Amino acid sequence: MTPDQKQDNLLMTIVEALSSCDGDKMRPILEAVLNAVMKTERDMALQAGPYERSQNRLGYANGFKSKTLNSRMGKLELSIPQTRGTNFYPGSLEKGLRSERALKLAVAEMYLKGVSTRRVEKITEQLCGLEISSTQVSRMTQELDVEFEKFRNRPLESFPYLILDALYLKVRHNGGVRDQSVLIAYGVNTFGKREILGASISLSEAEIHWRNFLEGLVKRGLSGVQLITSDDHSGIRAALKSVFPSVPWQRCQFHMSQNAQQYAPKKHMREDIALSVRNIFNSPSLEIAETMVRQTIQHFSSSAPEFTNWLENNISEGLTCFQFPQKHRKKIRTSNGIERVNREIKRRTRVAMLFPNDASALRLVTAVLMEIHEEWVTGRQYLDIEDLDSDKVCYAHKRELKKADSSRKNVA
Repeated sequence: MTPDQKQDNLLMTIVEALSSCDGDKMRPILEAVLNAVMKTERDMALQAGPYERSQNRLGYANGFKSKTLNSRMGKLELSIPQTRGTNFYPGSLEKGLRSERALKLAVAEMYLKGVSTRRVEKITEQLCGLEISSTQVSRMTQELDVEFEKFRNRPLESFPYLILDALYLKVRHNGGVRDQSVLIAYGVNTFGKREILGASISLSEAEIHWRNFLEGLVKRGLSGVQLITSDDHSGIRAALKSVFPSVPWQRCQFHMSQNAQQYAPKKHMREDIALSVRNIFNSPSLEIAETMVRQTIQHFSSSAPEFTNWLENNISEGLTCFQFPQKHRKKIRTSNGIERVNREIKRRTRVAMLFPNDASALRLVTAVLMEIHEEWVTGRQYLDIEDLDSDKVCYAHKRELKKADSSRKNVA
């Protein structure tokens, strides 16, 4: 049987197993896929295939090492490719194991600390496939925490765009259950790619938590920030003024559109108000947006005075992105880019339900963030940063001309 025929048979077996949802069939398929991917990774690391003569070869294949992996599909019997002359460990296996280990550990901690119920015990069995001892938990904790601490505290460089957001997880605190805030930051680097910059967990998202979080990013080397995008989280205004006093702030337009509807005096007016705000944000230029603001205030002045008052006092915070390249605006005007991150975190943490402490929650959050970070830095370019400097110079020149023209009119 040729290699192509083997691959076709493997793909057909995968399709059959997926269509039948047969867990017993999926285990050997998953084993075969993982083993094949790991062998391909080894060839790439060595820059040469088996028995291939190549001047670029960096080492040699050195057999396989058996490893049993306890997964949600059951026990997987894997063959880890070994090398001689160079260090190698399959990234596909390591990447998939990080969040799996963190999730197992979070549930195991609940089990050992007496937090669990019958339901949690069942989840432990489903996720881990075996009972977890306190010794295993301690060893896993040490391994994960060292790796995660390095990621959260790695040195940073220049990031023109900084996006911030927060979400809440349920954590045991002083004998009760509290919602702990998790602050997350990602940025777009000078190569136009996104990176997860950091995460922090605390009892609230008040100013001191935001300020400490932002100061930590700066101490790690964060610089060159030209725009910060976030929702109007509690305490974030004061924290930004303290840590980034001269950096423009873009308030998330998506959340502003939602906030505007709260000021509708009647339910049927919510859609009209939201549409009016979105039309302002979708304007092709700042001048047109400002004109539309005046028209909207005039239109709703008698029918929705609370909305017009809110619009006058807040709309400028949502128009900051007009100072930046038009090609960038859709991706910097909201914090929606990080919403996908939050959804993935919530999907994983939904299994654990309740964390025994902050460290356990942060451990699982960091595992998910590392996976997303690796996807971003190895994926396609997110923005063309070269557009930034030239466009900002052009914009600044236009603003100066507008000010000068206004001054001449006032003198006249």
